[in-house]
Amino acid sequence: MALVRRDLRWPRAWMVLWLTAILAVIVLSLVPPPPMPMEPPKDFDKFLHFAAYFALAFSAVQVFERRTHLMAIAVGLIALGFAIEWAQGTLAPQVRMADGWDGLADTLGVVVGMALYLTPWRNLLLRLEQMRP
Repeated sequence: MALVRRDLRWPRAWMVLWLTAILAVIVLSLVPPPPMPMEPPKDFDKFLHFAAYFALAFSAVQVFERRTHLMAIAVGLIALGFAIEWAQGTLAPQVRMADGWDGLADTLGVVVGMALYLTPWRNLLLRLEQMRP
C-alpha cells in the first residue's frame, strides 16, 4: 500500500475506514433526511456539509503520505461534493434539493481539513496509535 502512510500500525484498516466514511457521506446525502423533532437553525445544513467534508479531508491527511496524493484526494472530494449536489437535484429531486452553497461548504471543509497537513495535527492518528502498546 504505497499510498498509505507506512508508519501507521494498521494502514489497511484506516484506509477501509476512510473509504467507508466516503460511502456513508454519499448514501446519507442521497437518502431522504430523517424527521426532525424541531426545525434546525437556518443554514445549519451548511455546517453539516462543512463538518462532513472536513472530516473526510482531515482523515485523508492522517492516512495518506504524499502531498501529491492528498492534492488528488482534495480535488476528488470537492468534485464528489458537487457531484452529489447535482445528483440531489437531478436524480433525487423528490427527497433532496441541490444547493450550490452546499458545494461551497463542502469545498471549504476540504480546504480547511487539508490545510492541517501543514500543522502538527497531521500526525494525530500516528500519535494515538503509538499510545497503545
